[in-house]
Amino acid sequence: MDTKELEGLPNKDGEIEKGKKHIVVQLIEYEHNEVVSKSILKKATGSINAMSFDTGEGLNEQTSPYDTYLQVIDGSAVIEVNGTSTTLEIGQGILIPANSPSHVEPNGRFKLLLTVIKSGSE
Repeated sequence: MDTKELEGLPNKDGEIEKGKKHIVVQLIEYEHNEVVSKSILKKATGSINAMSFDTGEGLNEQTSPYDTYLQVIDGSAVIEVNGTSTTLEIGQGILIPANSPSHVEPNGRFKLLLTVIKSGSE
């Protein structure tokens, strides 16, 4: 791998250098039989997390008190929101409204970005 590609990846403390470009899909790696989550940014008003899912892994139904934006960055998955299923491919996203039950079922290995917006939901 060209070391230029490594520029912009999280540093040893797991932080992304502000003001530097990075390759989103490389922010998180797959782990065998695991769901991996990595915080990219965490503030009082919201957060951005990268997650990877190995084949056979997913997220059980959950409900967040905040609006959440889910974007696929590798693979594909079926996202169920309020009982309606939608298949998302690379580059596609879905806004999950606050207090709406949702479920993630990947179609094989899968990576996503999850952005939670806390302000304005009170």
